[in-house]
Amino acid sequence: MSQSTAANRYAKALFQLAQEKNLLKEVTEDLREVKVVFEKNQELFKLLDTPKIDADKKKAILSELFASVQPIIINALKLLIDKKRIHEVVSVIDAFINQANNAQGVADAVVFSTRALTEEEANRISTVFAQKVGKNVLRITNEIDASLLGGIRVQIGNQIYDNSVATKLAGLKRELIG
Repeated sequence: MSQSTAANRYAKALFQLAQEKNLLKEVTEDLREVKVVFEKNQELFKLLDTPKIDADKKKAILSELFASVQPIIINALKLLIDKKRIHEVVSVIDAFINQANNAQGVADAVVFSTRALTEEEANRISTVFAQKVGKNVLRITNEIDASLLGGIRVQIGNQIYDNSVATKLAGLKRELIG
């Protein structure tokens, strides 16, 4: 997803504040949860973006809804309300997570497999593929895809490593048919 210049600026400011307060890990984890809330509740965007509700009421809603997250996140959300940029909250979060991942040597990866990965398998995949992309560790999300037949497909950013049986069979079919 492409981020606006403004979203990158807000993310950078939040990132610097989180670093100064030694809360980078906590803020990153909380922002991941905030992102899920915003992505799954489009009505929340409409509510917070409507001019019919005043800014103080919107801020109160945010404070109540996200009471368990780091206070600097709530303050950032309130600032987005004040600047009428709440519609960019997901872009701000994505930009922040990218900066945090780069600072920590982490990359997000989606591993598609025919069954749930064990913790040991996830750790081995993280170790092997993190080296391939020049990171220290991968933060893995496992998705089940029975169409793979076996093996795995790993997506890190826009890179895909496909070692699935279905892909190997498709390649073999192309070779045999010509």
